[in-house]
Amino acid sequence: MNEKYVPKMPDIMEAFFDTCYLLFDLVAGFIFLDKANGNMLFTLYGVLTLTLCGGDAFHLVPRIIRAFKGTNEKIKRQLGIGLQVSSITMTVFYIILLYIWKLTFPTLKAPFIVEAMIYISAIIRIVVCFLPQNDWCGDEGNLKLSMIRNADLQLLVLE
Repeated sequence: MNEKYVPKMPDIMEAFFDTCYLLFDLVAGFIFLDKANGNMLFTLYGVLTLTLCGGDAFHLVPRIIRAFKGTNEKIKRQLGIGLQVSSITMTVFYIILLYIWKLTFPTLKAPFIVEAMIYISAIIRIVVCFLPQNDWCGDEGNLKLSMIRNADLQLLVLE
């Protein structure tokens, strides 16, 4: 780490917010699971919340560390891998959300083709996330793959 690094107030505030968010998410997820008592909807909310928390932790914890200690190649690599993990878990988040929607509104049935498109979009997004051309740990990234990943996510959300 940079020995002469002095944290700046915006970085400290971001680290504080990220820490509070992760702790809230973690506690909420365990409360959902604890209070589920066999209720599948509450169980799914707990899994949904912990999926979001776990994925976000992969890139927020390195950001918190960077806020207080500065950056180096190790932190840059952790941030890159964290963004990749977060992108994948966000996709899983939307699949879990689909099941929550189905349990919440059992009388509303989506056409088979819509559900198929959701799963196909999710698979495409996850596969694209694993492509090394994404350059997750580089300074530039890959704008084209980023647009493909996010366009696919938009399809997933809109469906």
